Amino acid sequence: MKIAIAGAGAMGGRFGSMLSTTDNPVTFIDLWQQHVAAINAHGLLAHTNDGDKRVHVPAFLPKDVHGTFDLIILFTKAMGIADMLTALKPVITPATHVLELGNGIGNIETISKFVPKNQIIAGVTVWSAALNGPGEITMKGNGSVTLQALASNEEPFFKQVLQVLTEAGLKPTASNDVLAAIWRKAALNSVLNTYTTILDCNIGEFSQVPDCDTLIDNVLDEFAAIAANQHVHFDEAATKQLIVAQFPDDANGTHYPSMHQDMAKGRKTEIDFLNGYIAKVGAKAGIPTPVNALLTKLIHGKEQLRQIQGSNEKVVTPV
Repeated sequence: MKIAIAGAGAMGGRFGSMLSTTDNPVTFIDLWQQHVAAINAHGLLAHTNDGDKRVHVPAFLPKDVHGTFDLIILFTKAMGIADMLTALKPVITPATHVLELGNGIGNIETISKFVPKNQIIAGVTVWSAALNGPGEITMKGNGSVTLQALASNEEPFFKQVLQVLTEAGLKPTASNDVLAAIWRKAALNSVLNTYTTILDCNIGEFSQVPDCDTLIDNVLDEFAAIAANQHVHFDEAATKQLIVAQFPDDANGTHYPSMHQDMAKGRKTEIDFLNGYIAKVGAKAGIPTPVNALLTKLIHGKEQLRQIQGSNEKVVTPV
């Protein structure tokens, strides 16, 4: 199986690194030229639980990709999916399947504009990783993947994907209701990603914040209301258990989520596909979502401040 990782940052780098241990050829595709150059020159430096290693996987900018792929795993940010798939049109064939594992709600609808639904595999993952710089990631902790073929889980290709991911140690599970898993992961991200970014802390530190339980419940209560409106099964108690399970250091307690990493580097966040999605649907449906709406505004406020601070270097005058 020829596999392309479209969006070879933190999570894409982790999945590509783990998949490279199998007999299936892997290719990295990323928009960051320095990152692509570093990977090609020295390999991807991965800091793992078992020490450091260099992973040698060919990397390309989207415009330079050639050939075709059996499977494209999308780790592009939600707002960049359309641009990435537009750039990859020349290498997508009727036999190419697209596996979506990124954050947020609504990504499947975007992908279906480029490939038929029978070529889409939807999924979520609770693996974590951090992008430290060009050609360097940290991939510690444990995780799993939940998948569903939009055509049928009985398709031979889907079963082959499960086998390949299993061989890579990615711990996949087939689901007949991946939409519920996507909403559960989006809710987890809307709690952990958003609060750690606003509070400038890691996941374990967030768990020590006074009224942490209330902060979590306020987000999840609104998720449950919108999920019911959208006819999506959402188990609020199970979602909270999943969030709390991330708190210990040997889980993801020391991890700074992707939104925190994006904010620190001055990149646009995925807030509009997480808390912002809930607030948007709530506004249209007449369902109050004041907590998610406020959190969305706070993140956008931080994004704008980062831009202002980045363009106006502070000059300190000696006294």
